[in-house]
Amino acid sequence: MKPAFVFGTRPEIIKLAPVIRAFLDRGVKPLLIHTGQHYDYEMSSVFLEELEMPPIDHHLEVGSGTQAEQTGLAMIKIEKVLRDERPDVVLVQGDTNTVLAGALASVKLKIPVAHVEAGLRSFDRTMPEEINRILADHASEVLFPPTEEARKNLEREGITKNVYVVGNTVVDAVLQNAEVAERKSDVLKRFGLKPKEYVLVTAHRAENTDSRENLERLIEILEGLPIRAVYPMHPRTRGRLEEFGLWERVASIENLTVTKPLGYLDFLKLERNAFAIMTDSGGVQEEAIILNVPCLTLRYNTERPETVAAGGNVLVGLEKERALRYLQRLLEDGEFYRKMAGAANPFGDGKAGERIAEILMGLHERGELMVRGSRFI
Repeated sequence: MKPAFVFGTRPEIIKLAPVIRAFLDRGVKPLLIHTGQHYDYEMSSVFLEELEMPPIDHHLEVGSGTQAEQTGLAMIKIEKVLRDERPDVVLVQGDTNTVLAGALASVKLKIPVAHVEAGLRSFDRTMPEEINRILADHASEVLFPPTEEARKNLEREGITKNVYVVGNTVVDAVLQNAEVAERKSDVLKRFGLKPKEYVLVTAHRAENTDSRENLERLIEILEGLPIRAVYPMHPRTRGRLEEFGLWERVASIENLTVTKPLGYLDFLKLERNAFAIMTDSGGVQEEAIILNVPCLTLRYNTERPETVAAGGNVLVGLEKERALRYLQRLLEDGEFYRKMAGAANPFGDGKAGERIAEILMGLHERGELMVRGSRFI
């Protein structure tokens, strides 16, 4: 069997690593195709090194651009590789432009697509990621929703065949690497941090960073934080702050430490030891509840509603009063803090990668891994 993995960003690398490892453990060498959507070395290559992944077979160097430019160029380059390599299945993960490009390029060549983390929905079609998710799901032949809620989303859209609820591979990644991060990373010492005495902030989504108004609202929240904060900043976010003339305002916030993007082990250790996390990242919402760290999400919707239902995540948007009120309550109300921190992980037992490899190998052995027809919407 010859599976191909198409990825291009940090979260994809983290979440596909357990699946890649599961194939390797079963004697199957996967084909690794990196689009280079995260074009900064620190945003991508360091994660591959830390997760001890095999060398990339094809690095496409797509880089930055508009939504259409990035997706279109990725499709062109992925198609060429797939024509030459002819894998039995192409695996994509999540909701990036790489995912959409990989799914479309594959299905048009009649190569079946397997979508890891299928069925997530924010129900907000103004988000590029939502469009990517929906189209990738409908182009896929095998779908791996992480939860029953995600499976129900697929069912409502008429997708019921070859759908397998396997859990989320992020649990595999966190469980496999959390203790390693504690031993190997010196990130707390480097930044002069003490466990549970800082807030970890991440904000990079287009809806929060492409608008000057929204960036100013984010800055107002950061300026009002009553506790030290650490913010590993995406290069794109830094660029927007400079473009809007807001960078100096951020740099002048006394109790805020802004860093370059960090490696996976450093970031995981920061997450695990944070008092709370404030983020607009879907993956970080997942990691927070797995690590028992309260999460305040800087968005008005989420494709991870399970985290909210479990009680470990609160949507605060970019509302300064709401965000700071919840953070202050966490600081002052021990029972409330323990309730959020103790929320049950809804994403599985850490064996999703193994299940995905077993299912795909079984379908291949039975001759059932093929494109059966279009489900485009």
